[in-house]
Parts: sequence; structure tokens; C-alpha cells
Amino acid sequence: MALYKFDKSNELFQRATAVIPSGISGNKNPAFAVPGSFPYYAVRGEGCRYWDPDGNEYIDYLAGYGPIVLGYNDPVVDAAADVQRKLGTAFNHPTPVAVELAEKLVGMIPLIDWCAFGKNGSDVTAYAVQTAREHTQRRKILKAHGAYHGSQSWCRHGLGGIIESDFEHVLDFIWNDATSVEDIFKKYPGDVAGVIITPYHHPAFADQVMPKPGFLQDLRRICDKYEAALILDDVRAGFRLDIKGSHEYFDFKPDMTCYCKAMANGYAISAACGTNKYKPAASKVFFTGTYYTSAVEQAASLACLDELKKPETLTHMMKMGTLLQKGLKKAAEDRGLQVTISGPPTLPYMTFTNETNFRRSQVFGGGAAKRGVLLHPHHNWFIMRSHTEADIQKTLDVADDCFALVKKEFGG
Repeated sequence: MALYKFDKSNELFQRATAVIPSGISGNKNPAFAVPGSFPYYAVRGEGCRYWDPDGNEYIDYLAGYGPIVLGYNDPVVDAAADVQRKLGTAFNHPTPVAVELAEKLVGMIPLIDWCAFGKNGSDVTAYAVQTAREHTQRRKILKAHGAYHGSQSWCRHGLGGIIESDFEHVLDFIWNDATSVEDIFKKYPGDVAGVIITPYHHPAFADQVMPKPGFLQDLRRICDKYEAALILDDVRAGFRLDIKGSHEYFDFKPDMTCYCKAMANGYAISAACGTNKYKPAASKVFFTGTYYTSAVEQAASLACLDELKKPETLTHMMKMGTLLQKGLKKAAEDRGLQVTISGPPTLPYMTFTNETNFRRSQVFGGGAAKRGVLLHPHHNWFIMRSHTEADIQKTLDVADDCFALVKKEFGG
């Protein structure tokens, strides 16, 4: 097959560098993927596919870094958004849709009694951290080493513009090691406000790691013992494992939970949710943004959640993810390659077991992108409802070609 070219994308990127810092900011910069092999821009999408300015078509497993859970241009979600758009979206006040959405989430997710809406995951994780500090009147927040909780400076991601005081009270523990968590509580008695975790460990540039039996429950016990908040960052995995939240899937009880990516199938909305115990503190934290009450996104979320609640939606996504994981494992083994398949079926990821520099992953991912399948080399993937068995089979056919590329270049 003819390999994709990116002439128009390259031209756009050169124009962008003159007027946009880095040309493309953050994790969507080409340097985060495989420059010269991955698309830089998108022009339209449909189902599990999208097209770039050069007309190249991709079966997409990155899903906009997670928000596209049903598929691009889902007709049900877009119709709900269009109805609200004709009425208006950014008013001086919230609309009744905000109340309806909060009621839906409270009725749908065990353990939560209230919701506050933002636009991005970073908005609500920061709000939950502030709420924990307000409730406890303490300073320190504990997080797993390597965990990503957003782009704000307290998370210590990035290089520029960050000073030590931004994160001096944010301390790292070792994932799956409850003793390392309690040791920090003991080292700073009476000064730990809370622990923020993802339901399983999904750092960039590393395999995903599931929680060991009892680990999440141990965190609950430790937080109860020291009267600290347990915050679940469910921004990435929320509603992709269980419609009632990932804490139901893993059977533990957070005090506050943050959602975003799968909430509205690409419309910008996030939610911080919590128990009544933390509601007074949440009401004292100044949490606002001009577009936090935008009604179009909230209407889209109502429709998206209804689609996700259909039993066949998550069942289908789990099935497609399992087919992909098993197929990749077999295709690699048939080529004499060792791969590690990590994460749950709806959020799969693959690395090459015998390397640490991602060169094999980059050759594999870059080769797949040039053949019309987007499998990111450094970031976990996402299954959409719109992925079909035919899409999975085409993906595995492309993957086999790319495993051959890896075998040829590296030998094993």
C-alpha cells in the first residue's frame, strides 16, 4: 500500500510556528508522537475515523486523547447539542440544564451528593485539591509518582514557568505501596489534606499498572485513620470501565471524584463530584470560569451519558478492546517479538518488553500511522463505541506489517 504523505500538514505547521508558540502546544505537538509519520492536523471525523488536511484517513485509537467515546459526530449527542445551541449557551447565569445534569450524575454514581462543572480535567482536579485543603485546613497533597493529574503547575508537568513553591506541598508515593503512603502521613503529622489517585496507574511513557488487591482499600483506610480526603481522578477512565464510575469497578470509596473525557463525546465539560461531608468546603472555594456554565456542552453530556448507560455500549467496547489486545499479542508473538499489553480493554496500551527508549514503539506507531491506523507510541489508547470487528481486523493487518518493520530493524 502507498504510505501517507503530509505535505499540507507540514505547510500548516510551518505557518503555525510563526504565530503560535511551538506551533502546536502541549501533548498534541508532533514531537510527542513520531514527527514525519503522524498527522499534525485534523479536518473532519466520522465514527472511529478522521481525516487530515492531506486527505489521509485514520482508524483512530487516540480519540482526541480520550473525549470521543461514542465516535466522531455522534448523531444523538450532536442533535441534543444543536437543540440547546438554538436557545443559547453562554448566558450570565446557568441554565436549567445544569441542574438536570447534576441530578443525573448524583442519581447515577454511588457515593456522590453534589457536582460542580468545569471545562477540562485540570479544572476539576485542582478544585478537588483546594476543597480537600479547605476542609482539612492542611497543606500537603499526596500523589503517585509519575501520575498525571492535569497541566497546572501543582502537578509538576512541563518545564517552563514552574517554581518550587507551586508544588512544595505535593509529595509523591509509590503506586501499589500503601506503606509508602502512610510513611508520608507519619512524616508530616496533621498536615496531609488528601491523597489524589487514578483508579489504576496510567502514566505516559510507561506501561499501565492495575491496582494490587487491597491497595485502593488500604488508601481508604489510611485516609480515614488520618482524617484526610481520598480524591479519585477518574478523568481518563471514568465511564469507560463502569457507568457508575471506576470506583465501582475497583470496589473502593473515594470522597471526591473528577470526571471529564467521556462525559460529552468531545464537548468541553468536566465535573468535580463529592460527598456531603465535603460540600461546605466546596462551596467556599472560588471555582468559576466564563464558560463553566455553557449549556450546549451540558446538553451534550446528558445525551452522551444516556448512550453510555445502554448495556450494549460498554459491553461492545470491552469486546472490541479485548479483540485488539489479544490480536496484537498473537501478531507480535508470530513475528518473534515480545510485547507487553497493559490496561483494561477499553483503554489498552502496548509496549515492547525488551526496550526502554521507545524506539521500537516509535517505528511501530509511525508505520501504523502512515498506513492509516493511529496507535500512539507513548500514550494509552481508547476504544470507541464506533469501532467494529472489521476495524479491529484492519488494525491487526496493519499491525502485522509494522511488527515486520520492527523485526527487520531491531531483530527482536
